[in-house]
Amino acid sequence: MAKIYRKLIGKQISQDFKSAVEIIEVPIPTPDHNQLLIQNKFAGINAGFDTLLCQGKVPYVNLTPPFDLGVEAVGEVVAVGDNIQDFQVGDAVVTTVRGGGYREYQVIDANLAVKVRQAIPEVLTLMPTGISALVALEKVGEMKSNEVVLVTAAAGGTGHIAVQLAKLAGNHVIGTCGSQVKAELLQKLGCDRIINYRSENLNQVLKNEYPNGINLVFDCVGKQVFDTCVENLAIRGRLVVVGFISEYGKDLEQVTQPRIYHKLFWKAASVRGFLMPLYQEYATAARDRLLNLFYGNQLKVAIDPTQFHGIESIPTAVEYLLSGKNCGKVVVKL
Repeated sequence: MAKIYRKLIGKQISQDFKSAVEIIEVPIPTPDHNQLLIQNKFAGINAGFDTLLCQGKVPYVNLTPPFDLGVEAVGEVVAVGDNIQDFQVGDAVVTTVRGGGYREYQVIDANLAVKVRQAIPEVLTLMPTGISALVALEKVGEMKSNEVVLVTAAAGGTGHIAVQLAKLAGNHVIGTCGSQVKAELLQKLGCDRIINYRSENLNQVLKNEYPNGINLVFDCVGKQVFDTCVENLAIRGRLVVVGFISEYGKDLEQVTQPRIYHKLFWKAASVRGFLMPLYQEYATAARDRLLNLFYGNQLKVAIDPTQFHGIESIPTAVEYLLSGKNCGKVVVKL
């Protein structure tokens, strides 16, 4: 085993992710009594969170450089502490601890690791990405059956899981995307209506084909897409804000228009914000359900085919995800 390893840290608060980070080498630590030493195999890219964190714009995180980056990782246990009984060397595990993702090795309390069958990127995608989709839809969006559900950026890491969960619940699912390749993925996942916003007008399609409105919107795009979705909510419709990738890494757009309650009040509709750290009480049950669906072949996981290798590729992977080119979850092989 190497005596040192590499990790990506935030060296300063900056608008630009690449200029905010650097790779450093540090000694591989020894696990304490209740800890595991894990060699990370794959890290999941969360470009929006990464960017906002390096900009100092995550309200619940107060960071002083240098700070560790990355959240989800899947790897193998390479050493265990003296008091560990539930894990052994060679076990595949997923971790979702802030600062534990963008590094080649990590030490973590054993109760924060989740044992899985294999250290593959598919299971990594379910945690926390898939968990967020499930909790946002069911707990915040109050998803039912026989409704019209709209998922924006539906071919993305979170969106393609949300599409399938909405279908499994017995709903008519609309998915938006920006390319033919993404449309083909959504078709394979069972999307009932695919709207390629580069060739169709989202607002016109919704007004023409769904005159009664949309019951539940799962939006992670923001800006004009958000405005259009609010405009087309059904009576008692719910829009869940899962993110706003159209504004990540950019100056916030200043909007002057009538206040949103003028559109919500007359329909008894609502806009609800979702942030997974504020719904942690549902995470374990959601995780177990997702793994059972995946292992039972009821849930497909799409990994973006673009390959990123090594710690040094992470800034490029972040930029790639922010560009909107990805089809499925973006991961880095460490």
